[in-house]
Amino acid sequence: MAATTAFTCPITSSSLSPLRKKFPYSHSFNTSTQIPPPISLSSASIFKTLKSSSLPVTHLRSSTTPITSDLSPTSAAPQSLKSRLKNGETLYGLFLLSFSPTLAEIAGLAGYDFVIVDMEHGHGGVADALPCLHALAATRTAAILRLPESSPTWAKKALDLGPQGIMFPMIDSPKMARKAISYCRFPPNGVRGSAHTIVRASDYGIDAGYLSNYEDELLIMCQVECEDGVKKIDEIAAVDGVDCVQMGPLDLSASMGYLWDPGNKKVRAVLRAAEKAVLGTKGGAYLSGFAMPHDSPEDLRLRGYHMVSGAVDVALFRSAAVEDVKKFKMSSTGGSDDEAGEGGKDGDADEKYWSE
Repeated sequence: MAATTAFTCPITSSSLSPLRKKFPYSHSFNTSTQIPPPISLSSASIFKTLKSSSLPVTHLRSSTTPITSDLSPTSAAPQSLKSRLKNGETLYGLFLLSFSPTLAEIAGLAGYDFVIVDMEHGHGGVADALPCLHALAATRTAAILRLPESSPTWAKKALDLGPQGIMFPMIDSPKMARKAISYCRFPPNGVRGSAHTIVRASDYGIDAGYLSNYEDELLIMCQVECEDGVKKIDEIAAVDGVDCVQMGPLDLSASMGYLWDPGNKKVRAVLRAAEKAVLGTKGGAYLSGFAMPHDSPEDLRLRGYHMVSGAVDVALFRSAAVEDVKKFKMSSTGGSDDEAGEGGKDGDADEKYWSE
């Protein structure tokens, strides 16, 4: 047996530079191209295997840029959320309130363009959000963190995790929007505290180019959720650095006195006026929103929304669970599926059940 020898491969910042090259976003990938050949234990055979292999080197990834399996040197520029919006795409996403990495992973594998990890209404904080970001990164899905409040402390902790986007709630004026932007930028352009040499956002300091591109890659979203905010929404959308204005239909309806009736015609009229104001702002922000039972994702898209969130993870599971139990209880009182098929009446009932 050939003797084995220990060896080390020193890594320098210059040797890492080709490994940091980023590639465009894609949900389609072939895992078979990522599996290297077996490596023997001897140092000689290891170097021989590495030399002869034609497989691409696994690239280190900026936490703000999704990975794709297309590792050819001629690949186009990376497709972040911001670049996809600039290309005219309409993006479809999900709110994650459960803070379940498993559900986050399923959402990514299902094909959502982005997932908003909701620290405002979800039970979790920064420590709970991190495993969800890990799960989303594994599925090449962009993560956005919604803050519990618009403050420099929450913004700093969220940004250090390295999401592609950050959402500030309850932005009611252009002054509040400018403050939110300042929380995202390092001095002298803002007030963000600096630990860029060690946090996840910079790949723990491995990404030497983080300071030069973080502003270009970070999607900043300001949520307008009340009547006062809507009155100034065109000014908010025009603030330098605001990439998206996120409409908040439930809080808007509550602020107008229609907590139990978000579909009220008066609420819808105010919402439509706010949408037109954002879309009419020259060089302003994109329009982002959340679908409602009376306002489908397709309706939002047709009205000019470029980011549409169509569901919440806990609501999806709740609906599926309620329907599953309901179906079982209906079948237990109405006979088996075979009997329903033979009788005809139960078959009609089942069809009606699924159509409701």
